[in-house]
Amino acid sequence: MINVSIHYFTLKECLRDLLYQGAFESIFCLHEVNVFQPLFVTFMYTEAKEIIKDYFGEKVALYYLWLGWYTRMLIPAAVIGIVVFLYGLAFFNTSPLIHEVCDSNIIMCPRCDIRCSVWNLSDTCSNAKVSQLFDNEGTVAFAMFMAIWATLFLELWKRHLALHVSKWKVFDWCEEEEELILEIVNNPQCKPKEFRHSYLRKTFFVLVLLIYLVVIIGLAHALVICRVLTAILLSQSDWDFFRDHANTIAMLSGAVLHYITIQVMTRINKIVAFKLCEFEKTRSFAATEKRFTVKMFTFQFFTLFSSLFYVAFFLGRFNGYPGNYVRIGGKWRLEECHPSGCLTDLFIQMAVILVLKQTINNIFEFTLCLKRTKAKTMRKKMCGNCCRKACREEEGNFNLCNPCMLRSWLENYDLNDVNAFSLFNEFLEMVLQFSFTTIFVAAFPLAPLLALINNIFEIRLDAIKMVSLERRLVPKKTNDIGVWTRILEAVGVMAVIANGLVIGISSDFIPRLAYRYHYGPCATSNSTSLDCMTGYINNTLATAFMSNDKVREDFKELIDNGYNITQCSYKDYRSDEDQSLTSQFWLILALRFAFVILFEHVVVMCKFIAAWFIPDNPIRVKNDRLNDKLRRLKKELHRSTDV
Repeated sequence: MINVSIHYFTLKECLRDLLYQGAFESIFCLHEVNVFQPLFVTFMYTEAKEIIKDYFGEKVALYYLWLGWYTRMLIPAAVIGIVVFLYGLAFFNTSPLIHEVCDSNIIMCPRCDIRCSVWNLSDTCSNAKVSQLFDNEGTVAFAMFMAIWATLFLELWKRHLALHVSKWKVFDWCEEEEELILEIVNNPQCKPKEFRHSYLRKTFFVLVLLIYLVVIIGLAHALVICRVLTAILLSQSDWDFFRDHANTIAMLSGAVLHYITIQVMTRINKIVAFKLCEFEKTRSFAATEKRFTVKMFTFQFFTLFSSLFYVAFFLGRFNGYPGNYVRIGGKWRLEECHPSGCLTDLFIQMAVILVLKQTINNIFEFTLCLKRTKAKTMRKKMCGNCCRKACREEEGNFNLCNPCMLRSWLENYDLNDVNAFSLFNEFLEMVLQFSFTTIFVAAFPLAPLLALINNIFEIRLDAIKMVSLERRLVPKKTNDIGVWTRILEAVGVMAVIANGLVIGISSDFIPRLAYRYHYGPCATSNSTSLDCMTGYINNTLATAFMSNDKVREDFKELIDNGYNITQCSYKDYRSDEDQSLTSQFWLILALRFAFVILFEHVVVMCKFIAAWFIPDNPIRVKNDRLNDKLRRLKKELHRSTDV
């Protein structure tokens, strides 16, 4: 936007003077009149993609093409997730595991050392019911389905992409050649910026990167300590509600605190990623964008998933047992899982973060853009009135008068600023959502449904934001979504590993199978009147006797307060006599690792078969490219013969 009049200067002198005087406030592309309405049409159709490509360029069009394809592919995943949820709900009232917990008279050991008393297993009946919804046989099949779904999504996306880039005639487009052409246009005598590599610089970069990742992981440990301290403080509260639900409230507050940490670290991660890219001294902007994308995703991935990995694989597994509890700083006991399993904690953590991240982020992002635009519009100066009928018409080709043209410029100037990384933020948000949807989906089958609902609104909100609230992005040509494809492939591999570990290590799927076929009533007797899972909860509990000196030392405050108990139960496979690990523990541990290895090999094999079976490029695209090459070669041969 130029702040001074240029009527009395030649263009060359004016631009030079304005450049030196700093009279240029901003440089941006103008939105075109009468193009807004077609862009508000749903972005799920091919016609809309063509309008976006012509208006914003191929790079923005491919983002909406990918987002629309991802949203459509979420439909079968969401349907299967609902079926798995309903499967758990169908056995809600008939599950022997739920009845065993809700009707139990077993006295459990205190959860903390100070002002915590023994409690009845039936007090956690609601936890057992929630656990049944997300920790059942259906989640195993759903996890396998989602791992294969991620592969099918990527392979079918490559075919979908090939159709459009072939149609747009950018299949053989090369980003490096375009950058060189721009350099030649700006300076015919230019020399290319050569590639460079420094082992010293690379080593220093890796060390800084590792240190920063350690800091991010350290924040996850800090969140764990906050949860432990919150549970202890709530258990000492004078309010009965806080004492009775100390662990649940601590878990929910930890999830909210994790969300706040994500918001703060997102801004810090962006600054660190930019600084590291500047330190690397990349050759071109394209290289800078790719490396910044990889760094930023890595930082965000560790920020989002470090706490979830703790809940999934470490919570309740290293807290010790009565007489030998593991304590933080020798003072505070670590958290324990519910006797029905730890998967409920992971589900609550994921649900809170996913819902808050999707809803609050979208509301905050949209309202902030709207407020900034309105604030700038209020400061806009009037630039004259126009009475021309042509300027007020919505259709027709005509030249705007000076007041209307200036008003249009000011309206564009009042919109929110954009930069080369504006589209990156949208991609990052969606790829992180894809990670949430696939990596721990075994613990949260409704994640694809929430992602589908969010994306339906996300497409429209992004369209409104780009067209009405932000300045027009500079159109850029491309033939793929860049390094995001590699990141999505890496997420698909991590999803296989994580879901295999969640089912094999975190859930009670393997212990239930072992009990059903080796330790339960169906395996030890010929009686058919009992359900095969009868007595499973009691089988997973060990007993601590107060006659043990170490146990009495851990529960000294409980005994001093007058509680006359001789024993209490806790979840573990330990002997009641000497608290040593039983043979059942080692058998289940071996079965867990065997299942993880088998699950990952089977799913990875299915992924490779699916990737091999579905070619990246459709036959039509291959034939079109072959015919284009043939026509080009014929023209070249014809020219050479004429010479």
